[in-house]
Amino acid sequence: MTEKRKSWMGLLARAPSDRIAELWDALGLAPAFTWARAPETGGVMVRGRMGGTGDAFNMGEVTVTRCALRLESCGTTGHAYVQGRDRGHAEIAALADALLQTERARAVETGLLEPLKTEEEARRAARAAKAAATKVDFFTMVRGEDA
Repeated sequence: MTEKRKSWMGLLARAPSDRIAELWDALGLAPAFTWARAPETGGVMVRGRMGGTGDAFNMGEVTVTRCALRLESCGTTGHAYVQGRDRGHAEIAALADALLQTERARAVETGLLEPLKTEEEARRAARAAKAAATKVDFFTMVRGEDA
C-alpha cells in the first residue's frame, strides 16, 4: 500500500491544476470533511546530487502548498503537498488521497488517476521524442582526414 500511495500522491502533485480540477468536478464527489491542517503556502529546500549520483547539495527553495483533512464519514485522513500556491489543487489532492483509502477508491482511480496517468505518459513520450530528434551520433560523422 505504501508504494501505491506514493505513486498516486506523486501523480496528483505533478498533475496540472486546471486538469485535476476539471476531472474532479466531472467525478461529482463532494465528501464532507474537516481540516486537520488548512491549506498553507511556504517554501521547502530542494536538494540535488552532483552528476545525479554524487554528493548532495542544496539547489534552492520551491514554493509549495500543503494541507491535511479528515473525511467525516469514516475519519480517513488525506494529505497533499503540491508545488506552487494553488490551494484548490492541494485540497483536491488531499480529498483524492483520503478517498483512495476507502471503498470509493475505484471511482477515484478510474475517473481521476487513470486519465492523469495517461496524459502524463503522453507528455513524457512527446518530450522524449523531441529530445531524441536533436540527438547527434558523432560516430557516424565523417571527419576530413578519413575521406
